[in-house]
Amino acid sequence: MVTFTGLVRDQGGSLRGLEIEHYPGMTERAIAAMVEEAARRFDLVDALVIHRFGPLAPAEPIMMVATAARHRAAAFAAAEFLMDYLKSRAPFWKKEIGEAGATWVAAHEQDEAALGRWG
Repeated sequence: MVTFTGLVRDQGGSLRGLEIEHYPGMTERAIAAMVEEAARRFDLVDALVIHRFGPLAPAEPIMMVATAARHRAAAFAAAEFLMDYLKSRAPFWKKEIGEAGATWVAAHEQDEAALGRWG
């Protein structure tokens, strides 16, 4: 079994908070489809994804991925696959609130590149 918990990062030291918005039915279906795809690709015994929404403070947990497989390599790969998909394809909208105001978070090239390795 592999677990990973992501935290709200304060890259520049001025983040006061992060607000995450989503459409509940759409988001739940998208995450369920990601989990089903991971289970199929990596022959998982089980998997769980939890992603928080609403207002979050720096260093608070934002998401958790857990995967279980008969072999550790599959569990690790599935966890990475799910994290890459969450970063780039899960329907969440993130707004960073800092000292200078609020800014919507744009997609990052490195997240798209990470997703590309899964074909």
